[in-house]
Amino acid sequence: MKKSALILFLFAFLLISCADTTSQKETTTTDESPTNSFGLVIHGGAGTILKKNLTPELEAQYKETLEKAAKKGYDILKNGGTSLDAVEQTIHILENSPLFNAGKGAVFANNGKNELDASIMEGKTLNAGAVAGVTNLKNPISAARKVMENSDHVLLARKGAEEFSAAQGLEVVDTSYFFTENRYNSLLKAKNKNEKDKAASLDPYIKDYKYGTVGCVALDKNGNLAAGTSTGGMTNKKWSRIGDSPIIGAGTYANNKTCAVSGTGHGEYFIRANVAYDISALMEYKGLSLQEASKEVIQNKLKNMGGDGGIIAIDAKGNLVAEFNTPGMYRAMVDENGTVTVGIYKE
Repeated sequence: MKKSALILFLFAFLLISCADTTSQKETTTTDESPTNSFGLVIHGGAGTILKKNLTPELEAQYKETLEKAAKKGYDILKNGGTSLDAVEQTIHILENSPLFNAGKGAVFANNGKNELDASIMEGKTLNAGAVAGVTNLKNPISAARKVMENSDHVLLARKGAEEFSAAQGLEVVDTSYFFTENRYNSLLKAKNKNEKDKAASLDPYIKDYKYGTVGCVALDKNGNLAAGTSTGGMTNKKWSRIGDSPIIGAGTYANNKTCAVSGTGHGEYFIRANVAYDISALMEYKGLSLQEASKEVIQNKLKNMGGDGGIIAIDAKGNLVAEFNTPGMYRAMVDENGTVTVGIYKE
């Protein structure tokens, strides 16, 4: 009896040991540690951006401004600020620069005006706000945030958006604030050139009439994601055209379950492909990584439709991505250690 009891005891011990080992093995293989506890990615537009078209001085200006914006967002996140604050304040720097097609550097529509669009979204509650076709707001990204936080709506347009934003205390400027000579010259060239000549004759900063946007995505220390996008739209656009930048799910999307995305490119295709949301959906429903989902949408789905451009994204684990199918995209990344990586061309 003693011998039988001993055998039963040993057999039970072995079963328990095996079960513990299996449990530990499963935990080890499925519990991934975050890449970064917080981080941020920005973009300043994608398109036919070639080194031969930028002087060393102009290239240095782009890199300096991108790095400045990235560091601004990093400081906010490092000190415990929210991803929404980091996105908004980072985009302010880009909107206030004449280098980028947003805010101060916005392109001209066919009517000779600067018509601005922006959107912002936070990943915790999926709340979002946007404005479209505004002409006198210094920082449209802040207007988008006011719509998100202080109205019952998601998207306001033109005069209504301007009146709402002014009532919210946002800075209103004379339309002459947005005038830059190079953007106006681009409009004149676009009006005087045939369609086939446009890509070779337009903006010296971005050699395509349909590109140019700024955006930011961020993850804060509380695990909350946010995304924002701001643009002047398309040079020589007509009939109050609106692109993807103020459209939630097309140019901007954020969801704490998956990722935050901001896009730049030919907006009509981004709208039709629902680019920003599609990346999130591939992660949530198919289990793709951020890199896999971004590549699938930008290099396959969007490209096969005939669309070009790119996205920046960050996921809930702090992985950073900049994916584009054009020759270049102004971009910068900063991780939790404060390491800033700036890029312009397809490297």
